[in-house]
Amino acid sequence: MKKKLTIAGLVLILIFSLAGCGSKSAENEYNQEELQKYAEAIIQNFSNMSDEEFEQYRSMSDYNLDYTLMMTGFPISAENFRTMIDSWKSGQEDCGTFQEIGDFTMEISNTGAVLTAPLTAEERNADLQFAFDEKGQMESVTVNAHYSTGEILKKAGLNTLLGMGTVFVVLIFISFIISLFEKIPALEEKFRKKEAAPAAPASAPVPAAVEQAPAAQADDSELIAVIAAAIAAAEGTTTDGFVVRSIRRRKSNKWSASMR
Repeated sequence: MKKKLTIAGLVLILIFSLAGCGSKSAENEYNQEELQKYAEAIIQNFSNMSDEEFEQYRSMSDYNLDYTLMMTGFPISAENFRTMIDSWKSGQEDCGTFQEIGDFTMEISNTGAVLTAPLTAEERNADLQFAFDEKGQMESVTVNAHYSTGEILKKAGLNTLLGMGTVFVVLIFISFIISLFEKIPALEEKFRKKEAAPAAPASAPVPAAVEQAPAAQADDSELIAVIAAAIAAAEGTTTDGFVVRSIRRRKSNKWSASMR
């Protein structure tokens, strides 16, 4: 049991000693004065650049911009340099013209070092931060503006209104779309009636009446022929001597009277 406790104690001592050595090596790895010179050089160059010069650096190719930065001695890549330009311009829009920068303080972490300095600007103050990686390469610059409580609440209220307004607009639109579903059956029935309406004239072809007229005429000619034959037989002549042109029914029937 005593051996196990002794071994555990030695392991803990070894772990703490290694952690202490690692933190010391990390602290010794960064030279604050050197990093601060890079940060001050960036501040001086960005402060004196015009919008045309910023745009010129943005439009340069990665190769040309990397070569230019290497010749000037800045430990920064082309991509990070463009990001820093955007952050600098955004900070000026929020805070106004930068007037004075205070002393830098350095914080070291496992991922790199951060230089922070108070910034006095025309509209509001801020914190200016430069981030460096483990190799001392400059990664980014950040302008953290100091907003008053009223400004923070105003921004929060606007964000809330914007978010809730967007949600309500979407819900209203969805409810409107759903309300249209009730009218779909009525529209379908209306279109079906329109499609069935042109089929009604198909019942028009009734030329049967035209065909009935010749049939009626044929019946009349047969009746005329029979009557003519009867008259000719009664008179003892042939049908060549007279022509029956029409047949009309008389009101008084002489045949029936004579039979009485």
